[in-house]
Amino acid sequence: MATIRTTNDNLTNPADPDYKLPLLPLNIDLETKLVLKKLKEASRALAELKGVALSMPNQSILINTLSLQEAKDSSAIENIITTHDELYRSSPQLGDYASLAAKEVHQYASALRNGFQAVKENGLLTNNYIQEIQAELEGNNAGFRVQPGTVLKNSQTGETVYTPPQHLQEIQQYMQNLEKFINENDSSDLDPLIKMAIIHHQFESIHPFMDGNGRTGRIINILYLVKEELLDTPVLYLSRYINQNKADYYNMLQAVRDKDEWEAWILFMLDGVLKTSYQTIQLIKDIRQLMQVHKEKLRNELPKLYSQDLLNHLFNHPYTKPAFLGEELKITRPTVARYLGELTRVGILSMHKIGKHNLYINDDLFNLLHNVGAKTIKESLPEEK
Repeated sequence: MATIRTTNDNLTNPADPDYKLPLLPLNIDLETKLVLKKLKEASRALAELKGVALSMPNQSILINTLSLQEAKDSSAIENIITTHDELYRSSPQLGDYASLAAKEVHQYASALRNGFQAVKENGLLTNNYIQEIQAELEGNNAGFRVQPGTVLKNSQTGETVYTPPQHLQEIQQYMQNLEKFINENDSSDLDPLIKMAIIHHQFESIHPFMDGNGRTGRIINILYLVKEELLDTPVLYLSRYINQNKADYYNMLQAVRDKDEWEAWILFMLDGVLKTSYQTIQLIKDIRQLMQVHKEKLRNELPKLYSQDLLNHLFNHPYTKPAFLGEELKITRPTVARYLGELTRVGILSMHKIGKHNLYINDDLFNLLHNVGAKTIKESLPEEK
């Protein structure tokens, strides 16, 4: 029998034997006064984030750097723990990873970026895309669960907390209903942010895959916001917020099933959008300011090397290797060696010997991303006026 254990020991309520997962849309009033008030704040923060993100000249910088941050935080929720150092020492292009956890995080970032491209090109978030995302996360093509027996259990007591749909036909029915709710806006006039909270809860409750449901569900969150054009690039990542409030997250997921506490769940998710938006706004501003500092340093100390392409390369990832720099800038190996030597000499990069290879780190960007990861969401909020 397949058993999936929860990651939260505080879930103690036994499964309700009479609970049946509803189809969407829900036939209840979700737009309470508290929800509408929080929705206004979250929508304003998200709109500000969208504008700040568009101010970045090269959008790929945000997609590459922030997707790896999201991958790290989302994987940590599932106890896949790695360090920034392991991530940056790994080379997906070469199939060389510092650890198994680093490999899984890089797979997550790749699945997120590929899903983003599919949604941008087609304007839809389909079950086929969702299955492709999960397949890339897990490295297999198992698809939806075909064997019954999956339950969610309290990892401390062994007590069954929730039993998701069991049979493939039932899972397919729920996923087809969810796909329609995601893509056909005439099925519900709810605000997209409220719909995102419902979609996330529904997906996690269907639990359609044997593995990777949590991480796939968190990718769906951001792709849905892109589909609804609330963001142009996938830069709002709720995983750090969820990770820092993991006990509340799992308890509120279950409270909807046990007690129909939708208001608390939606408020929790909207609060995540609000706080994560402000955190990401500040991070983007810091990256932009750091790029300007490096731009001036390059122009002043290495004017013959300076180009916008070089600057973009230094910020696409916190690290580079000779092969990466040569391929992206279309320069020869001797020129690459000269560039990296000069960039190291003036302190823009630092060189590290990893096995047989030299790795060059943009230390300022590395430290910036590391420090953001160490902050709580609350520490990143703007001061109240």
